[in-house]
Amino acid sequence: MYDTVLFDLDGTLIDTNELIIQSFFHALADVRSDLTREEIIPQMGKTLNEQLRILSGRTDVDNLLKAYREYNVAHHNQMVRLFPNVHECLQQLREQGVKLGVVTTKMRASTERSLRFFHLLELFDCIVTVEDVEHPKPHPEPVLQALQLLGADANQSVMVGDSAFDLLAAQAAGVKALGVAWSLKGADHLQQFQPVTIIDDMLQIPALLR
Repeated sequence: MYDTVLFDLDGTLIDTNELIIQSFFHALADVRSDLTREEIIPQMGKTLNEQLRILSGRTDVDNLLKAYREYNVAHHNQMVRLFPNVHECLQQLREQGVKLGVVTTKMRASTERSLRFFHLLELFDCIVTVEDVEHPKPHPEPVLQALQLLGADANQSVMVGDSAFDLLAAQAAGVKALGVAWSLKGADHLQQFQPVTIIDDMLQIPALLR
């Protein structure tokens, strides 16, 4: 019986894909005029600093970070949406007595802004962001920290995510990994990392736990 579910945020619960892509185009406009979506997508799921260093070829990305965040904040409310059945899934899990956590490579302020915008913040028992750990996903530290905060057993926990980094972090922490078919990287890509299953609908999760 599984009694704990951890979720990635971007690309799993909330569709921020286009916002993220456009934020990169904005931040890197003066650095990479040849930048493509196909270059950005494989990097998504890593920390923002790491993505900007890879995409820009620079080690100092402070100015790029500032430009990215300014665009991201200004366009957040107009460009993000909730994936189907997220609210219904989370409500059902809470009714089943399941402990819920968010494990993300986002900063805390932007994480809480997104969750609050969709009235999800109060549904989670813990949030672990990139600021809370020394080693972000795919290292197991964020998942292990969430388990500790929830008083949860890895053997009774699952992690739901849209990227290899989510699946690898979960597996390294001894947690069952579930992929989501709506991942921008594609279900076939996720299948390479051997999740327990890849769900097509959020409402499959309460049924799986039952």
